Amino acid sequence: MPALTRVLIILCLSAAAILAWQSYGDAARRIIVSSCAQLGWLAPRTAPVAYSAPEQQRFDAISVDLDAIRQIVDRIAVTQEQITRNVDQLTIGQEQMMREINKQQVAEQLNGGKNSESLLPLPPSSPRQKLPLSAQTLTERSDRFGGNGHQ
Repeated sequence: MPALTRVLIILCLSAAAILAWQSYGDAARRIIVSSCAQLGWLAPRTAPVAYSAPEQQRFDAISVDLDAIRQIVDRIAVTQEQITRNVDQLTIGQEQMMREINKQQVAEQLNGGKNSESLLPLPPSSPRQKLPLSAQTLTERSDRFGGNGHQ
């Protein structure tokens, strides 16, 4: 029990010291600085720091640059929101397509594959060699006109 009492006393004294420092901090700093010169960094600053003209110009230029960067970041945030909306729309579209595909697959299974051509019409496939696109186009055109695939 005595240990708990000591802890509570220390906590109360600490709270009182914090409240006193907040209320009388500047006066306390002056007293500390006047008694010990090594703690001069605790002294409150009375006047704001004045900058020379070139330094002030640099600060102004930095301020303008920061404003430009903020605008760019804002534009990037807007673009990112648009991209997020587009991705959400694409995801919704993909989910709808998957539901439709699943419906068609279920319907095909229920029909026993009888009307599968009407569900997904596929062009007739013929065993052909992989030709470059231009050669495939020429071959398809000559097949349509009764040729043998060569000119």
